[in-house]
Parts: sequence; structure tokens; C-alpha cells
Amino acid sequence: MSAIQLTPAQRKEHRAAAHHLDPVVMIGGEGLTPAVTKEIDAALKAHGLIKIRVFSDDRIQREAFLTELADQLGAAPIQHIGKLLVLWRPIPAKAVADESTSRHPGPRVVKILKFSKSGSQRAQVKKLTVLGNQRLTAGGIVKRTKKRLLSVKKRSQTD
Repeated sequence: MSAIQLTPAQRKEHRAAAHHLDPVVMIGGEGLTPAVTKEIDAALKAHGLIKIRVFSDDRIQREAFLTELADQLGAAPIQHIGKLLVLWRPIPAKAVADESTSRHPGPRVVKILKFSKSGSQRAQVKKLTVLGNQRLTAGGIVKRTKKRLLSVKKRSQTD
């Protein structure tokens, strides 16, 4: 029995999502080798829902491949239609670093509230793109960072 049990409604949703997919792994004449299993595991980690093409005319063997893969990889068998097998496994969540310590390079979009001078109108929300070499002041102005000045001693060492 596979590790993941799905309701018929969930299985139906995954079948519908897999309809437009192309096979990402193909099982040839050698059968289910460790290398093929490793590739299927990598594809499940990357995509979650995959199609596998089996080049075998034996239906019983294809069904055995489907159940064996589901058991080995902890995936749910979604569909076996013709020579195509469909497997699903949830994509593992990536480890997220703490927001205060992580640095995000490149441009970012910042929302700024601009209040009216009279105070009678609502504040306007403006979206500004702040580049990596820019900073946002307390007044909502985007300023470019200044170039670092080197001391005379360090300048003479780099020349």
C-alpha cells in the first residue's frame, strides 16, 4: 500500500492537472533500475505531479511498476492509462531563512503612503521600485547610496 492515500475527488483533480503534462521519465527495456527510480524521485521533488512512460507491452508489469514506485518513493498513484503512469507527491517545503537576517539582492517593490497636505483626502498608496544600490528615507524619498570612500592609506595599497 502506498504512503499517501487520496480521496477520489483529490485523485480526479490531479488527473485533470496531469492531462497537459508530458512524460518526464521513461522506463525502457531494463525495467525499473535504481537509476530510473532516482530520476523519478528527483522529478517528484521538483514537480510534484509527473507522468512516466513505460516501454513495455505487459500491462501487469506496468501496474507492478506503479505500485512499486508509489511504495518506494512515498507517492500516490494517480492514474495508469495505456503506457503512461501518473504519480503525485507533495513538493517539500523549502527551508526559509529568517527575514531579518536574509538579504534579498536586486530590485524590490515598496509601497509608500503619501498623505495630502490638507488632510482632507485619503492617503495615496504609491508603489516604488527600489534598486539594490538605493535606499528609502523616512520621508518616502528614494536615494542612491553613496560610494564608499577609501582612506589614503588603502588607496595607495590598491594602486
